[in-house]
Amino acid sequence: MKLSEKLGNKFVITTELGPVKGVLTDESLEKAESYLPLDGINVHDCPMGNLRINSVAMAGLIQNKLDIEGIPHFTCRDRSLLGTQADLLGAHGLGIRNILVTTGDPPKHGPYPSKPVYDYNTLELLDLIGKMNSGVDFNGKEFGGRTDFTIACTARPTARNPERELERMSRKIAAGADFFQTQVVYDSEKTVSFLKEARKLGKPVLIGLMPLKSVKMAKFMNNNVEGIDVPEDVISRMENDGATGIDITCDLIREIAEYADGIHIMAMGDVAGTNLIIEFTNALVDNRR
Repeated sequence: MKLSEKLGNKFVITTELGPVKGVLTDESLEKAESYLPLDGINVHDCPMGNLRINSVAMAGLIQNKLDIEGIPHFTCRDRSLLGTQADLLGAHGLGIRNILVTTGDPPKHGPYPSKPVYDYNTLELLDLIGKMNSGVDFNGKEFGGRTDFTIACTARPTARNPERELERMSRKIAAGADFFQTQVVYDSEKTVSFLKEARKLGKPVLIGLMPLKSVKMAKFMNNNVEGIDVPEDVISRMENDGATGIDITCDLIREIAEYADGIHIMAMGDVAGTNLIIEFTNALVDNRR
């Protein structure tokens, strides 16, 4: 069953590939091969303006060598309108059927004097992919065949203005989004409240999870990362009760699973930790059937 068929019909579990060192793709593929069964693996598109292997090409390698669907991130940052359409045709030719559309971190965050392109914004990119899925280019001209992409977008469950975030999601859906993978969450109450409202939009939502490595990390994210709230009771559990980030993540899954369509695990290359979360989630979902 393809990812597009699983969405909304089973509890989906995805994760992401860590940074690939230059052309040493085999190292990353061997590591990814150690994951327990997954429904998809995301590949970032030069995050924070840092050099990474092309996300579409790497997603293609994942699919060909691991038989797991790749979900390449596809940014508005680096490509002209012409280049974008060519890359999308190329992605389809490589067998990619899932694309996560995002603006992309500005190049100024990276080490190169690279200039952003931004020929279009996220909503315009969604509309363009929708056109190509219908067999026409930006100008409405048939190009021969059609693409068949399932389009993912991002969302922020703990945004300071939930109503505005839900409105943004609505606009993305109107432009062509098929499902959402969210920013990292730690607050189960806010997440459940968000999911109850997001369910009314009629599109699957996979909740982003990043196991905390330490109390220091928890406090840093709480104080410095926009849109992420780490509740004081979570910090207290780690600081005073010896709870691990995996413990807290699994407890969070238990509290939100009933309302979510799946999870997206961002464990920063921790394969063992990711597998523990997958095991826990599969057992939880199986027991609820």
